[in-house]
Amino acid sequence: MDLKGFDRPGRPGGSGPRSVKVMIAGGFGTGKTTMVRSVSDIKPLTTEETLTQASADVDHLIGVADKTETTVSLDFGKIGLNDSLMLYLFGTPGQERFWFLWNGLFKGALGAVVLVDTRRLASSFRAIEEMERLDVPFVIALNVFPDSREHPIEEIRDALDISPHTPIVACDARDRASSRDVLVTLIRHLKERSAVALESR
Repeated sequence: MDLKGFDRPGRPGGSGPRSVKVMIAGGFGTGKTTMVRSVSDIKPLTTEETLTQASADVDHLIGVADKTETTVSLDFGKIGLNDSLMLYLFGTPGQERFWFLWNGLFKGALGAVVLVDTRRLASSFRAIEEMERLDVPFVIALNVFPDSREHPIEEIRDALDISPHTPIVACDARDRASSRDVLVTLIRHLKERSAVALESR
């Protein structure tokens, strides 16, 4: 992957692979932990806890009735896309009661993947709003569940009310190759944004 023109974090002239912080965000039950687990080169750190009756009034399971665990802090993994680029992946908690953690988690992040469940589009509205508020470049990854219906990309774009410049790709968060392709799409998007910014100076 050619990264010419891509803003490089870290010390200029440093040797070894560049390290980039990437967020995996989205609504409750959209597959964030699954994606980190499937694509990470190391055994990921997860902070999942069992859902109990005590959270029934706040963790609404409409559309994800089979979900038994939830992330309460963050997920962490890493993947080397090539010899020169290492991505550190931070999965965010999806429930609104844990969103106070997002401001801290996003510090230093170069970009984000927002996972979307097309069966429950509304569950991702707040995540997209947070990306825009925090000014974090992002791509939309439509996580295809077994009973997901296929929708035209532009229909999804209109429903999510996102810029025509924001990439939207379909994926299976359980599949390593599919999840890796999403991350490659994000890096290409960041590179293109960086090139445009340099040209406008």
